[in-house]
Amino acid sequence: MPTPLSLVRRRFLRQAGAALVALATGAAMPWARAADEAPDAMIGRLSGEVLERLRNDKALRNGDMARVMAVVDSQVMPNVNFTRMTASATGPGWRRATPEQRQKLQQEFKTLLVHTYAGALRQVSDQTVEVRPLRVAADDAEVVVRTWVKGRGEPVQLDYRLERTPGQGSGWKIYDLNVLGVWLVDNYRPQFAQQINAGGIDALIRSLAERNQANAGSSRG
Repeated sequence: MPTPLSLVRRRFLRQAGAALVALATGAAMPWARAADEAPDAMIGRLSGEVLERLRNDKALRNGDMARVMAVVDSQVMPNVNFTRMTASATGPGWRRATPEQRQKLQQEFKTLLVHTYAGALRQVSDQTVEVRPLRVAADDAEVVVRTWVKGRGEPVQLDYRLERTPGQGSGWKIYDLNVLGVWLVDNYRPQFAQQINAGGIDALIRSLAERNQANAGSSRG
């Protein structure tokens, strides 16, 4: 019988994955607006657009992998610092990785997230998102935007860590998610560390690739 901890972990994985993948689908407005948009306003706008898009896109709602992956590739990457997310999950091993290893690791990690969480999109129905009040100083480089996802059952805490990025493509970018008090990066770091300690970065890449192949086979079946 699952322990309470395992139930929390499963719920975390479902909700965090739905949030991460769903954020890729909400680009109804040009992303250039993000440069001068407050982080809480950005999360609120994206959340509303995401929920509307999912309700009207059956392929996304059903977790169609080709559809989800295409949308992630075209729309999520400009708005999430996925390099930082992957580096944080990898830990000290990231600094020892070659550029080629880092590229492969990011690709396999992204594929793992999309495959693992695509099915969570089926749960989207009548949810709404409440963004908690946030004060941002002009010199703040990082903030946490706190939200509640409300629908059937108890509300789900869903928070976002964002960083302010300068230069071209500037604006606020997401680099971590918190569901029920557990951050996505913290959830994966011990798993990644175990693989790295056993065989280095290449072992982690192989492990992720094998999981992705298994997930792909399951989805085809």
